[in-house]
Amino acid sequence: MPYFPLASGLLTGKYASGAPLPAGTRLANSARHSGGLLNARNWRIVENLRAFAAQRGHTLLQLAMSWLASRPFIASIIAGATKPEQVEQNTDAVGWALSAAELAVIDRITL
Repeated sequence: MPYFPLASGLLTGKYASGAPLPAGTRLANSARHSGGLLNARNWRIVENLRAFAAQRGHTLLQLAMSWLASRPFIASIIAGATKPEQVEQNTDAVGWALSAAELAVIDRITL
């Protein structure tokens, strides 16, 4: 089971490289969570994944949750939420069944 499956919110789509971290978010409030995540390599990956998802009519969150759901070794995905709409977004996100070709592109992006 993945721990912090959305990388403390980095894969939700609410953060952007070069932009201030949204007030009240986990990454804005905790150096422990943001310290290892907010670096040039991860920003590059996130922006490339965001573009990949957008080209297919999906969000970064949908991509992240669908990728997790596509992994046969992941038995369950527990994603935290602080608002009811986040719970809905998380459950709706797994509706995108990634193809083998899409998974291969994602693998290249995240190397």
